[in-house]
Amino acid sequence: YGCINCVHVLPHVVQWHEKYKDRGLVVVGVHTPEFAHEHDTNNVKKAIERHRIRYAVAQDNKFATWNAYRNRYWPTVYLVDRSGDLVYSHAGEGAYDEIERTLERLLG
Repeated sequence: YGCINCVHVLPHVVQWHEKYKDRGLVVVGVHTPEFAHEHDTNNVKKAIERHRIRYAVAQDNKFATWNAYRNRYWPTVYLVDRSGDLVYSHAGEGAYDEIERTLERLLG
């Protein structure tokens, strides 16, 4: 929530969650803190409310998920299919149409 690029991507993710949740999309946000104040769970909870996030958000203070995906950039969108295979990733802002087309394809 402290990364301006992440803040720019959030409305798209929130919209995809609302639009596709009934078709099988499961969104899991992973908050990996970039700055010291972002480690505080209460600050994360406030940001979740402020951005109207209604999907699960994991707090990854120890960078476990970040490292497991060999992530390097805030934000990164990962799409995983029903089999658990990573089928798409995009680092940074943008590619919203491409992400949505991929979601449509994955959800049938």
